[in-house]
Amino acid sequence: MPRKLFETDGIRGTANVYPMTPETALRVGKAVAYYFKKQNGGKRHFICIGKDTRLSGYMFETALTSGIVSMGVNVFLVGPMPTAAIAHLTKTMNCDAGIVLSASHNPAEDNGIKIFDSQGYKLNDEVEEEIEKLIFSEELK
Repeated sequence: MPRKLFETDGIRGTANVYPMTPETALRVGKAVAYYFKKQNGGKRHFICIGKDTRLSGYMFETALTSGIVSMGVNVFLVGPMPTAAIAHLTKTMNCDAGIVLSASHNPAEDNGIKIFDSQGYKLNDEVEEEIEKLIFSEELK
């Protein structure tokens, strides 16, 4: 399956231009919540979301959160902080996953979605492919 969203370091692009739209972020939130809830069985589920200070981060944070909670998963919004801190919090707070909204050193009009597993590591390609399939499937509509 050719990659449609995930690149080397998550999903990135100019805010409000596909793929970095609120609609995509909502579907990413639903897919991530669904995937990790299914993987981690019958416990309370949490996803940690942090961001950098880009203005579009507030829009994407709301869209991601809406998708995640619509799937019955709780969200910890930790606000602006470094990517490494989100990875660390994901593990220490016993979250199913963590999400960072940041485009690192790209221009201010860009943003990105980077997802970590419960241990604070970047998702492997197979997991990203499974999440991507869910994003584009009719299963979560």
